[in-house]
Amino acid sequence: MSRIYKIVSAQEWTAAQAQGAFTGSAVDLADGYIHFSAADQAQETAAKWFAGQADLMLLTVEAEPLGEALKWEPSRGGALFPHLYRPLQVAEVAAARPLPLGADGTPAVGDLSA
Repeated sequence: MSRIYKIVSAQEWTAAQAQGAFTGSAVDLADGYIHFSAADQAQETAAKWFAGQADLMLLTVEAEPLGEALKWEPSRGGALFPHLYRPLQVAEVAAARPLPLGADGTPAVGDLSA
């Protein structure tokens, strides 16, 4: 199965756990879907959108069980990104771990190829 990744604040993850689902961050709610990244996109997403932000979490989700609600759509640059058109159930999150900041202030996602 292929994995997709979501970067959220620790506060958003705590709230999702309490509610049983993650309905999206502010940008997700504005766009009408939950933004995810593939393994080869996660570090660039972290650098572009989350630089300097502490207390982040990296959520790992298996893509296939999300079914037709998950769509791979082109970004402004043309790369296909996974977008989820419904809330993400906490039970669908395979793993959640803190996302530390590197020395340059960029969140370090690490090796996601495994």
